[in-house]
Amino acid sequence: MGVVLAGRMGERALLVIDGQPRLLSPGQTVAGVRLLRWVDDRVEIDDGGVPRWLRLGAPAQVGAGAPPAPARELVIPAGSGGHFSALGSINGHAVRFLVDTGATMVSMGADEAQRLGLDLSQAHAGMTQTANGRVPVQILVLDRVRVGDLELANVDAAVLPLRMPQVLLGNSFLSRLQMQRNNDTLRLQLR
Repeated sequence: MGVVLAGRMGERALLVIDGQPRLLSPGQTVAGVRLLRWVDDRVEIDDGGVPRWLRLGAPAQVGAGAPPAPARELVIPAGSGGHFSALGSINGHAVRFLVDTGATMVSMGADEAQRLGLDLSQAHAGMTQTANGRVPVQILVLDRVRVGDLELANVDAAVLPLRMPQVLLGNSFLSRLQMQRNNDTLRLQLR
């Protein structure tokens, strides 16, 4: 059976068990999976008497069976204010993404691009429209963008000359996936 740790709501964990979202409190068992405890962004579960660790967004097989197939989907729970955010990476460097269907590209501030070690010497200049008006941007192609365990190569990105609290996960990534919102969860699936 496949299990994904999709999110955290207080001490409860949002697990997706064989495609079905389930909310568990520590000590609770659903479909043979018992939630033991949280540690940072991981939970410990009881898998038939064997303790196992799950981390946010990473699929796992529990019980007897074949090893998990490569990730084809990610379920993201809504956070405060109804926004969807997820941990991921750009070219192997950890980032926190904010899903933004209104953003044309994956977008970040210049300080974040520098932290990620992006080479802007090959970027080309452009302009974008923000809530605060038109802003010049540097446009480049990211080698790898990973959200949870979903990874895409050659993703267009825009670097803005202002500080941004999170990297916006825009349509240069999202348009290559199927998206489905169901109440307070967003499901991203590879096409």
